[in-house]
Amino acid sequence: MGEHNRGTTSILSGPTLNSPEPALPTGSNPEGRRGLAAVIKLDGFRRLWIGQIFSQLADKFYIVLMVYLIAQYWVSSTPQSNEALAEVAAAIRMDFETRAQKITLLATGIYVANTIPAMLLGTVAGVWADRWPKRRVMVASNALRALLVLLAPVCLLPGPHWLGLSWGYWALLVMTFLESVLTQFFAPAEQATIPQLVPKEHLLAANSLYQATSMGATIVGFALGDPILRLLKQAFFSLGLNGGEFLLLPFCYGMAAISLSTIQMQEQPRESSRESVWQEIGDGLQVLRQQAAVRGAMLHLVVIYSLLAAMYVLAITLAGSIKGLGPTGFGMILAMSGIGMALGAVVMAQTGHRFNRRNLCATGLGTIACTLVLLGGVLGSLGPTLLLCGLLGVGAALVAIPAQTTIQEDTPEAQRGKVFGLQNNLINITLSLPLVLAGALVSSYGLVPVLWLLAALALVAALLERPWQRC
Repeated sequence: MGEHNRGTTSILSGPTLNSPEPALPTGSNPEGRRGLAAVIKLDGFRRLWIGQIFSQLADKFYIVLMVYLIAQYWVSSTPQSNEALAEVAAAIRMDFETRAQKITLLATGIYVANTIPAMLLGTVAGVWADRWPKRRVMVASNALRALLVLLAPVCLLPGPHWLGLSWGYWALLVMTFLESVLTQFFAPAEQATIPQLVPKEHLLAANSLYQATSMGATIVGFALGDPILRLLKQAFFSLGLNGGEFLLLPFCYGMAAISLSTIQMQEQPRESSRESVWQEIGDGLQVLRQQAAVRGAMLHLVVIYSLLAAMYVLAITLAGSIKGLGPTGFGMILAMSGIGMALGAVVMAQTGHRFNRRNLCATGLGTIACTLVLLGGVLGSLGPTLLLCGLLGVGAALVAIPAQTTIQEDTPEAQRGKVFGLQNNLINITLSLPLVLAGALVSSYGLVPVLWLLAALALVAALLERPWQRC
């Protein structure tokens, strides 16, 4: 879909106000055949979805394993280690008194090593995802990650120390960096594969299922990762074997690779490109310039992920205002937002095709604006806060899923990897900046003004969609 014959467009979206939604029901696809049941019956997509489940769980289990190893092997009572870590903590103005704070400091290194490739390499990896067969990219990235994490036990071997920490911790940082690099190749190839396996009329349901699975994997991975690791360790120890906790990640990544390798898909062979990587990145940017719908959907994703990233920080303060919960209970608030997004995704899968996507987006942004304002009015109340956070998650699903579907539909097949790589870059940058700004603003002005500011941003984005012209 190009920009020709579009007429008047809104700032954030591409289609004309009177144009039909591309994914509305058609005579060849009655409503009775829509939704989750229909999309799961698609063999290729089902195999891709199973691969996504295992890959997403592995990504979450990876972070849990790193924190587990740090707590078990690097947070010790040795004066040399504590002195070196205290100097690092002082340099970044971080408290360093309790064991939890020491673990947090070392885990921060893991987070940074995991984030750098996501911020820098997404677009470049997207170019190569377009140059190479996408199924091979997905299989290879998961298989290589399965092999890479097998090196984790080696990092526990004794060896030289740097800055008061054994070489193994620094090796874990390198391993995390490489694991994240491989993830950058998997993500755009995976997103670009969905429209090749799913008919256009089922894309909204497919993206809804992916969103629900992603939220479910986040909740399950972080909530059950530690108990599963400990259970595996004890189970293997009872058999006289050590290292059972190190088998979870290779299993998950390996199962993802196996499931993805069974996908039957036809890809158009690509001739060797004579363009440089940077020229092909420019081609991806050209898609955004030429396709107003893709550009608008990308902006919607930037807005929604900015708001969600800010909520990651504000959740700590929200939890701290609730008696009996406290700042460390912020996970419950984030979990409710995740549950809301998962529920919203299920509703979108079943009924989303009946509505205009721009109306869905405006409704979602308006819902988020209202919930942010109301959150400021119920500070200290557990029930209303959790309910509103769940509603905020539903609003986020109403924005993110139609936007992702529009990008898949309107991006030319040969450019999808580049565009999704660029999308990953923008989202990861978007997730990082509010994490810094939100905390600073709360410290300076308080929680309620920051909630109102975020609500105003969401409301402006909703009004730019001019929903009243389509009522």
